Amino acid sequence: MLTEDEEEMESDVGGQNESDELCFRPAVEIADAYRRRDLSPVELVAAVLDRIERLNPKVNAFVTLVGEQAQAHAEEAEQALASTPPEQLGAMHGVPVTVKDLSPTAGVRTTFGHPAYKDHVPTEDAVIWSRLKAAGAILIGKTTTPAFGENSVTESEVSGITNNPWDPTRTVGGSSGGAAAAVVSGFGPLATGSDGGGSIRVPSSLCGAVGLKASMGRIPVSGDASPMETVAVVGPITRNVRDNAFMLSVVAGPHPYEPYSLLETGIDYVAALEGASFAGLKVAYSPDLGYGPVDPDVAEVVGSAVELIGGDLGANVTEVALSLPEPLEYFLDWWSPYAAAAVIQEPALADYYRERPAGGIVLEYGEKMTAADSHIVAMVKREGLHRQFADVFLEHDLLVWPTTAMTAFPHPGDIGGPTHVGGVRAERPPFENQRLTEAIAHAGYPAISVPAGFNDLGLPVGLQIAAGHGQDAAVLRAAAAFEQARPWADRRPSL
Repeated sequence: MLTEDEEEMESDVGGQNESDELCFRPAVEIADAYRRRDLSPVELVAAVLDRIERLNPKVNAFVTLVGEQAQAHAEEAEQALASTPPEQLGAMHGVPVTVKDLSPTAGVRTTFGHPAYKDHVPTEDAVIWSRLKAAGAILIGKTTTPAFGENSVTESEVSGITNNPWDPTRTVGGSSGGAAAAVVSGFGPLATGSDGGGSIRVPSSLCGAVGLKASMGRIPVSGDASPMETVAVVGPITRNVRDNAFMLSVVAGPHPYEPYSLLETGIDYVAALEGASFAGLKVAYSPDLGYGPVDPDVAEVVGSAVELIGGDLGANVTEVALSLPEPLEYFLDWWSPYAAAAVIQEPALADYYRERPAGGIVLEYGEKMTAADSHIVAMVKREGLHRQFADVFLEHDLLVWPTTAMTAFPHPGDIGGPTHVGGVRAERPPFENQRLTEAIAHAGYPAISVPAGFNDLGLPVGLQIAAGHGQDAAVLRAAAAFEQARPWADRRPSL
């Protein structure tokens, strides 16, 4: 007899054919199987493209597909496997990857989610993609994003609305919504995202993926953001923690154009997962960062995860209180001057911003701010925010809390976000998604979202884990220890 959970799991994966099973193989296993000649890049890429053709219409995770190019590169990868010693192949030789449509890809259309760039074809690669490509990865396509990543749900005039794989009537969040939807749907094991306040972690939480916001300076942002801007990062979205570590090992490391690069090179984050455990760790827990409310189903699932961490997994868990700036006010204080500056440089953007639920608020706010206001936010408020987290990490190894205050909500349309959270009407719906992810981004610390479980509607809930600056391996180890205790990667949406 199957247990209730096993029956549910079986229904989630039922109906999958052998080709579909290939699509859900982890990237680390794919790379190893290639080298053993147990798997063909041509076969795998064909399986992924076939699944995308059949099922992407239900999800809408892509702006641009490069199927013919991917097949040609798979054939080249297969030939190289037959003629090249394994040690001379790149770490990701033949592994399929999707790239968020904010990251330039030389020779492949990059729209930034905006109609003005619908035919734009860059001549240079963003650094994150150039490193994946140099390691042998095969580009499958560009994933959806709201215009310039400036919305917390993934909707744009270029690609339309991206649907949540667990329930297509619901949002994937933003702005790396296509990336998270793609990996969860079996459209490739690895995806790149970007995160200026939650844009990797929020879609990962709402879609049930693993999304890492690495330490500031860990992964070069050139091509995606100004290297002088010290909040936005780029990074991996995957179905499991090991693949996340695998991708980080390839894309991390300093770059000559990046003044804030962390200088460590050659770190094997997969090897760092060996012996992953919470045993003996001091773990701080906050139910809401002082930023409540949180939906009851999220609180219940995350609370259960924290009990596991402090119980069977052997950590010493202490609930902590933080005194952080009011989240929506801080969001506007920080990002509004960027919007106002963008409009000064590109006046045509003004109408675009004003027509968007979030953009209009941000632009109006920014146009009223003085240079002194902006300086105080950057140099005083942000320092205070950083110190709040620093004080936690002086006493604790990790901090855990919910990634989002809600699970995936119905497509919001012009509202731009959830109408209610925790039974309370949302004051500014477009900003609610990032209420629990923004602050740690501005502190610069590494933070990961991992699936903590599912609510009664079968929607995923994300657990966020953070550590001190530069402690990316510690965050990944903790995520791996939790994943081992509460595995989720075999549970799939029944598209």
